Amino acid sequence: MSDLKNFTPKLTADGSFTFVSQEFGESFHSHYGAKQESFFKFVEPTQLATAAQKPVLRLLDVCYGLGYNTAAALQTIWAVNPSCCVEVIGLELNPAVPQAAIAHHLFDNWNCNYIEILKELAFEHQVQTPCLKAKLLIGDARTTITPVHQWGFSSDAIFLDPFSPPQCPQLWTVEFIKQLSLCLHPDGLLATYSCSAAVRTALLSAGLIIGSTPPVGRRSPGTVAAHSGSAELKNYSALPPLSQAEKEHLLTRAAIPYRDPQLSDPTEVIVMRRQQEQQTSWLEPTSCWRKKWLLGTQGKDFIGTSL
Repeated sequence: MSDLKNFTPKLTADGSFTFVSQEFGESFHSHYGAKQESFFKFVEPTQLATAAQKPVLRLLDVCYGLGYNTAAALQTIWAVNPSCCVEVIGLELNPAVPQAAIAHHLFDNWNCNYIEILKELAFEHQVQTPCLKAKLLIGDARTTITPVHQWGFSSDAIFLDPFSPPQCPQLWTVEFIKQLSLCLHPDGLLATYSCSAAVRTALLSAGLIIGSTPPVGRRSPGTVAAHSGSAELKNYSALPPLSQAEKEHLLTRAAIPYRDPQLSDPTEVIVMRRQQEQQTSWLEPTSCWRKKWLLGTQGKDFIGTSL
C-alpha cells in the first residue's frame, strides 16, 4: 500500500489530476475537476475567506489524500490575510497518497506557492513556519481523532472527505462524526461533499445543524454543518436551507445512519448493521420518496443524491 507506483495521475475536466484508489475502488475526486472540488466543496462552504480575518485559524482535514483541500485552504486564507497564523491537522490512512501527489508534480498547474510546505508535510508529516503549524497523522482516522480531541484542537473548519459511505462507512458513522463535532469550535463550520441522508442524520445526531451546498460537477449538493446556536452564523452567511425533497429524504429508510459503537468494526459489519436496521424500520421506503420526486418537478436537481 505504500508503493508510490500504485498511483497513476488521472486527468480531470478542469485540468487538474487525481488518483484512483485500488483499496476502495473509487477516484479521489470526480472527473469533473479535482481542483475545483477543493475550493467549491470545502473552502467556500466553510467560509474561509471570511474566517481568514482572524489572527489564528485552525483547520482539521479529515482524509488529507493528495493534499488538495489543505492547499486550497492555505491559498485562500493567505490571499486574504498573509499574516494569519494557520494550524492544520490532517488525518490520512495511506502516507503514499500525498507523497505520490508530490512525486507526480500534481501541484505544478495550480500556481501554488506552497509546494515546499506540502512536500514537507507529505514526507515529514509536520511543518512549522512563522505562519503555519501543521501535522499529518497517519493511520485509521477513528484512532487518530482521539489525540486531536485530547490536544484541545478546536477547529474553525473541518473538511470531511472520505470515500463514499458505501465504500468507507467507518468514517460516516454517528460515533465518528460525534468525535468530529467535539473538535469543531462552537463557531466553526464542517463541510462535506456528501448529501447522503445517512450522513446528514449522523450530523444531526451529533448535535449539529445542517445546510445544503450547491452542486459541483454533479446534480446532487453537498452539506455544511455547524453547532446549534453558533454565533458564527450571525457574523457569516447563514447555512443554506435544505430543499423540501432533502427534508423528506431524512424521513426515509435511507436516513438510518451507519453505526460503529466502539469505533473499531470492519466495513462489512457496519454495513450489515445498517441493513438490518433498515429491514426492521417503520420509516418510508426510499423508493417511494424517489418515485415522488422523480415524477414531480421540484426535486429534479436532487435525483442523483447518494443514499
